[in-house]
Amino acid sequence: MQLTRTARVASRVFDEALAALGGSSAMWLVLVSLQDQVHGAQRDLAAAVGIEGPTLTHHLNRMERAGLVTRRRDPEDRRVHLVELTDDGRAMFSRLLTGVIEFDGRLRAGFDAQEIEQLRGYLDRLRANVAPAPAPAPGPTPTSEEATP
Repeated sequence: MQLTRTARVASRVFDEALAALGGSSAMWLVLVSLQDQVHGAQRDLAAAVGIEGPTLTHHLNRMERAGLVTRRRDPEDRRVHLVELTDDGRAMFSRLLTGVIEFDGRLRAGFDAQEIEQLRGYLDRLRANVAPAPAPAPGPTPTSEEATP
């Protein structure tokens, strides 16, 4: 499938671009998610990044050892771990952002603004075609009398 092959190549080249700057896709996703907030609950961060909690823990352990994030328990709910960027984490975000912008320029090369907008629409449609159907809205359950014609 053309889409799958293209996604794999783009993902691999994106990973290589981030690795050249000392990062990774997973690190980038965590940094982006944390950049706009002072701290975040670890489970909310996992949902935002789109990975399972144990996988996020693995990445956060590595990022914490590198001095990019800190984790602490929420004083109001000790079961919740709060994750915060450090100054080094913000610097890494800036360094990786430069690489992301360069990669984006490479990815869009040869496309004009109208073509990019059209491509965005096609990709949105593809995603909608394969997305799970939304669950029906909860409503009153009909009684047996109402359900019988």
